[in-house]
Amino acid sequence: MCKRCEDHGSVGEVAVLLDADGFSGRFSEPGKIVVYRKCGPSFTAEREMEFALDPDEGLAELRSRMDELLQFLGPCRIFVAKSASGAVYFELEKAGCSVWEVSGRPDEFLDSVLKGEEEAESAAAPAVEIPVPVEVSPGNYFISIKEVQGKAPFVSSKQVLQEFICRAGFDALEVVCDHVPPWIEMEAERRGYAMETEPHGKNEVHVRLARGTAAR
Repeated sequence: MCKRCEDHGSVGEVAVLLDADGFSGRFSEPGKIVVYRKCGPSFTAEREMEFALDPDEGLAELRSRMDELLQFLGPCRIFVAKSASGAVYFELEKAGCSVWEVSGRPDEFLDSVLKGEEEAESAAAPAVEIPVPVEVSPGNYFISIKEVQGKAPFVSSKQVLQEFICRAGFDALEVVCDHVPPWIEMEAERRGYAMETEPHGKNEVHVRLARGTAAR
């Protein structure tokens, strides 16, 4: 390993779930996991493995496959997928992985993901300008994650929404996304919000968090 690669340590590694076309993939579809390492100005593919989950298999088999995945990842604790299902997401989180939901090819987002992780590790890092929900009426907010990620694919739903939801300073929040981020339901429940989802076509879901008189 070259000196420039060593300087980044384990934070210089990013694992990506890829589909057959080389784009970030979903755990609901077969693909491969590639671990990239930052070396100087570019990334190199260090190792890869085929990965597929059978929806008909039970929880024990899922955990066995996740154990294999974590052994393959080694010290790498940054993971990127287009989306992560609830069980897979929670297994990765439990193992201490930082999970990013990003659409696109690795060369379009690896630098941004790694930069975000390195900034999180260094307390002195400058704040990244992240869009926030817009108040459309008193106490009621709206944001389209689809629109945000269409303009900036490297921005995750967590970056946009987690702090806002944790502050719990709203009556209702409507979010437009292409899938329901798996962490939202857990955070909503913690803050006392009820969650409703409504599909709009094949690739759009409206998620509504509300409490008290704002609930439908």
